[in-house]
Amino acid sequence: MNQKYTDSSQTELWQQLIKEAAEFNGVPLDEELESYLVFLLMRHLQDADLATRTMAVEYLTGMQSQGQQRLEQMRDVGDQCLLYSGLFPEIAERRQVTVSYYVNMGRTAYLQLSELTQNTIALMYNHLAESFVALMDTLQAIRCLGQQDADFARLEPLKAYEQWQKQTQRHARRQFGDAIPVNVDSKIKH
Repeated sequence: MNQKYTDSSQTELWQQLIKEAAEFNGVPLDEELESYLVFLLMRHLQDADLATRTMAVEYLTGMQSQGQQRLEQMRDVGDQCLLYSGLFPEIAERRQVTVSYYVNMGRTAYLQLSELTQNTIALMYNHLAESFVALMDTLQAIRCLGQQDADFARLEPLKAYEQWQKQTQRHARRQFGDAIPVNVDSKIKH
């Protein structure tokens, strides 16, 4: 049976998924962050060009823009960095950058927005910057939900360790466990 969802039921489904992911992750999100993620996912659901964008170029273009265009471009940079780091961390690997690159750029874009806007909107963007890693954790947890093969969305141990060290990321820490990677030098003589 093919059921067509209304906007309100789509919103409810995304909201439920985000709540489940946050619970799975042990990182509760407040209503503002939860709502922002819901609408972020809905807005970019049909964005076929997402993976083709170069964030450094997008960021510089946004910084050189004026007025409303600057606000929109900086929001898009923050949002896309959040999606890359949370849902598509393998893009970083293909582009030979770390996930931390996207985290730092996304946080910076949101902080820029908090300085360019006023009142509650400025507070919201500041909150997004401060909560970027928790939001990324939630998006990464979405990849794990409902998977029969729990290894499907797992990060490789060294990448999880890097994220845990650089971002104190709960999802990466859970995947990595208590093991500590050891660099074995083949030139060590016994």
